Amino acid sequence: MKKIIIIIFLLFTISCGYKPIYSSNDQLILKFDKIISSGDEKINRQIINILGLEEDASSKHELLLTTTYNIEKTSKNLKGEVETYRSIIKTQLKIKKGERIVKSKNFLNEFSYNNKDNKYELTKYQNEIKSNLVNDLSGEIILFLKLL
Repeated sequence: MKKIIIIIFLLFTISCGYKPIYSSNDQLILKFDKIISSGDEKINRQIINILGLEEDASSKHELLLTTTYNIEKTSKNLKGEVETYRSIIKTQLKIKKGERIVKSKNFLNEFSYNNKDNKYELTKYQNEIKSNLVNDLSGEIILFLKLL
């Protein structure tokens, strides 16, 4: 009985055209007439590089990418020293065709962490967090663009 259920399950998954969204052999290649970015340019460049976005004059679509990055102090101790921080990346992605917005989505990634005594180590840790948040954000954008 178990063998029959497994065979039926395999037949349905094979015949329905299922394939993983993040499969490595299926690269997402998107070309836009213009890629306009504003806000944090370093993060925008990282996102564009990770996604492999390209400008192509034959495309009719335009990509607008707006990104902000903030580090907030979330708590202090009795002496007034910062104990915890929160890094936040907000991204707004719009795809336009002419003057009409075809798709639009806002993304928000954040991470809370404790303060460190060594400021160099804190800055290094904040840069690692920023890089990880950008990678997570890029994954979300890939998923959004693949589902278009």
